[in-house]
Amino acid sequence: MTVKNQSLLREASHQTVAGGSAGLVEICLMHPLDVVKTRFQIQRGKGDATSYKSLGHCFKTMFRQEGILGFYKGILPPILAETPKRAVKFLTFEQYKKILGYASLPSSAIFTIAGLGSGLTEAIVVNPFEVVKVSLQAQRNTFLQDPAMEFLRKLGIGLLSGTIASCVNIPFDVAKSRIQGPQPTPGVIKYRTCFNSIKAIYREEGFLALYKGLVPKIMRLGPGGAVMLLVYEYSFAWLQENF
Repeated sequence: MTVKNQSLLREASHQTVAGGSAGLVEICLMHPLDVVKTRFQIQRGKGDATSYKSLGHCFKTMFRQEGILGFYKGILPPILAETPKRAVKFLTFEQYKKILGYASLPSSAIFTIAGLGSGLTEAIVVNPFEVVKVSLQAQRNTFLQDPAMEFLRKLGIGLLSGTIASCVNIPFDVAKSRIQGPQPTPGVIKYRTCFNSIKAIYREEGFLALYKGLVPKIMRLGPGGAVMLLVYEYSFAWLQENF
């Protein structure tokens, strides 16, 4: 293996480890909010016997009835699924960015195309904030002389991208929770597909029902996006310097 190939393999392994670490840390920190969000989304109105009155009431009730471990229910599947997905996302993003660098394209276009390509490669539901995030990342050279400002810039990009994603895709998330959660009538599957579930929720419970759990979702994905971006950037930089 040539020195160049070894260098490329080393860089790719660092990107993979940094991306996987970013996903793992984000999931472990933010999973309780995902559980709370899902509890709100599977409620079918004020008449629901398990209805939570507010975000604070939900936290208190869960802690009292289920203990601290109740907030970490279902954490294993996202760890097993999202950690490699994040590794693939960041790895492919960096590789697409490098390939596109050979073309005579503006930096903003390179970051945008690379972001779209990594999202498609990751093969998950497209996050609408991805283009926003990578476009903002094109401004990397703005504050590079000031580490504190660079940290705040990355933090802001992560918060903004996570918040936009939450607001745009929440109806689909509500539909997913209804499909995966307990059905209203035991033995009868009411919520089968995404769009049919959205239509049923809108017809029976109103427009705002499609935005149940938005606050905990923003609280999770806003800071979660920031955590993931920061962990990736700094862990990758550390790996590059030390290995």
